[in-house]
Amino acid sequence: MQTRTLDLQLKGYGLTTAQILYHMPDYPTMLQTYVWQEYDLAPKFPNMHAFLDYWRETLEGPLHSVRFAHQRLISPGEWRKVDGEFLLN
Repeated sequence: MQTRTLDLQLKGYGLTTAQILYHMPDYPTMLQTYVWQEYDLAPKFPNMHAFLDYWRETLEGPLHSVRFAHQRLISPGEWRKVDGEFLLN
């Protein structure tokens, strides 16, 4: 599993977390929260859109709102050349 996530990160994927508020099917005036997290590509977010399409087509609870955050865990700014050497003993 770790090699899959590292491969995705090296291909430009970042960790996307979505907070989904939806109306409960039995109590439409009440909102419930669901947190979804997956590696996805910004800015189009195909995995998140596929999940939300699946939700709309399959699940009974209609969506109220979706808030999301995206963070690339490996980015070019994290790699830098270091000049120096530490000698121990």
